[in-house]
Amino acid sequence: MNTRITYKDTAPGFADGLMKTEFYLKKSPLDQLLLELMKYRVSQINGCAYCLDMHHKEAISMGETELRLHSLIAWKECPYYSDKERAVLAFAEALTLASGPETEDAAFDALTPHFSIPEIADLTLAIAQINTWNRINKTFKPVPGNYQVGKH
Repeated sequence: MNTRITYKDTAPGFADGLMKTEFYLKKSPLDQLLLELMKYRVSQINGCAYCLDMHHKEAISMGETELRLHSLIAWKECPYYSDKERAVLAFAEALTLASGPETEDAAFDALTPHFSIPEIADLTLAIAQINTWNRINKTFKPVPGNYQVGKH
């Protein structure tokens, strides 16, 4: 596998907005480990190898287990995801696989017992952000496997 485009090849400022959003989300009251779990699931759906490597390593460094990460593709069948995690994963899948005119009400409604409206807005932004990174990295094709925790 060869990288097509490196971030050094892009125009100055290319990733500035994306990085500003990353810094905003790091300060969000949302659980960062839960966000890593969501990012890993979205990256599975989108088939982004680089992002899978990154978010696997980040989640493990935060205390996530290999079992839960390996089982994430079948989370609906596994007993060890909380109701809050299930709500986030269902919402992330609904937004990532969005083909209809709106997000399913049930996926949104499942979030409301666990999150405030500002938190749901931040979660929506985080899901959109990882989908954007997945699409950029699938185009640029950075070689997976060498990510180091905390690098980005």
